Amino acid sequence: MTTDSLQNALQDTRPVGERLRAWRQRRRLSQLELAAEADVSTRHLSFVETGRSAPSRAMVLRLAEHLDVPLRDRNLLLVAAGYAPVYAETPIEEPRMDAVRVALRQVLAGHEPYPAVVVDRFWNLIDANAAAGFFLEGAPPELLEPPLNVLRLSMHPDGLARHIVNLGEWRAHMIGRVRRHVALTADAALTDLYRELRDYPGDRAGTAGVPASGGDVVVPLRLRIDGRELSFLTTIATFGTPIDITVAELAIESFYPADPGTADFLRDRAAERTRSDE
Repeated sequence: MTTDSLQNALQDTRPVGERLRAWRQRRRLSQLELAAEADVSTRHLSFVETGRSAPSRAMVLRLAEHLDVPLRDRNLLLVAAGYAPVYAETPIEEPRMDAVRVALRQVLAGHEPYPAVVVDRFWNLIDANAAAGFFLEGAPPELLEPPLNVLRLSMHPDGLARHIVNLGEWRAHMIGRVRRHVALTADAALTDLYRELRDYPGDRAGTAGVPASGGDVVVPLRLRIDGRELSFLTTIATFGTPIDITVAELAIESFYPADPGTADFLRDRAAERTRSDE
């Protein structure tokens, strides 16, 4: 466990049963539903939640798996139950993460000339390809200081937001994503970020749930750069079957041109970078 995770474990004195009940309620499951999914008796689950029965290490992990508890929080559940944590949190720069870093760089490089970024659970930038550089152009220095948060950069009124044509639509989409992550993780720091983004000036109501105009099938990111409108679609990829907290919380967001004009713009910029490097 990292120092921050250990401090969280020490500050939160709730017994493991109370924590498990909170996760069950967050997932909107009854005791009967969770017991059936985890193949345990409702009576035993009730005893665990009320503290009348101490769960085994295997039981804690089984319930956490069926409750889709994030790996870092599974460690906290184990500590609360009196067991050692089982999931490592390895810094991305450590040698044992070499294969992960190489895989990330291959994905980023392979996506050129289109932008792609790697972010952590708070959407802090971990890595990016050269094509993503134009998202940073003209941003105030305070938004570019590490850790650079891509959501703050994109939605801050002095950041990329001033170039987003469909700001209300995009803002509603992105804030909805953060809200779902808050519901999934119950992370206090992520909750603070959600509130910050929600309170930025803009269309509070947004257009969440309203189909995009112009025949779009997904919510595009539309930018006006130097009088030229660009349109992007995005996808998000994660590592399969991670057993390390750092790896589990990494995500690759890839941007694709939504029209031929945007594709031409990105190819032209890539050609300019190549000429400048020669």
